[in-house]
Amino acid sequence: MKKNVGGIDRTGRLVVGAAAVLAGIAALMGFWTVGIVTAVIALTIGGILLVTGTTQKCPINDAAGIDTTE
Repeated sequence: MKKNVGGIDRTGRLVVGAAAVLAGIAALMGFWTVGIVTAVIALTIGGILLVTGTTQKCPINDAAGIDTTE
């Protein structure tokens, strides 16, 4: 799969992904009381965003024909 994530899309994924991971960790450690399910969801979504932002490859963008690298 070729790279299809770039520019503002990539920056947004990295920033929001990092924030979601930190929020999930804070919730699991008890610093933020939102529940375990919400913490796991935040960690999962954050991890996905970080991976797609770092690798610049997103299967959903690929399936939808979206390319933000230009």
